[in-house]
Amino acid sequence: QVQLVESGGGSVQAGGSLRLSCAASGYTYSVSRYRNSCLGWFRQAPGKEREGVATFFIGSRATDYAASVEGRFTISRDNAKNTLNLQMNSLKPEDSGMYYCAAGPVVWGRCPAHKVDYSDWGQGTQVTVSS
Repeated sequence: QVQLVESGGGSVQAGGSLRLSCAASGYTYSVSRYRNSCLGWFRQAPGKEREGVATFFIGSRATDYAASVEGRFTISRDNAKNTLNLQMNSLKPEDSGMYYCAAGPVVWGRCPAHKVDYSDWGQGTQVTVSS
């Protein structure tokens, strides 16, 4: 089981920026399995389903974004620190919610966007954007 710990959440006004980080540890995978695995950021607002925000394919370093954040958010991975980052710019009130880091396998050659495909989760970090 992969351990994931998020940090960096907070409160910001609309138009502002935040940077989230996720420290990942406890990988016991083979090299092949590790390279064919994904890390992702998800978010959940009160009363809403947890939705995918961005994903990172560890082996290929390919990234994918939800349409609602494309062009504003950037997902990246620092190999030396083994952290997954999410740079969030031009934040909107609708970006508010609990943000979670997750780990899971590649599915059909790409990182899945749905929460059901991810097996390991962090505890979450709160992001609040005020108008």
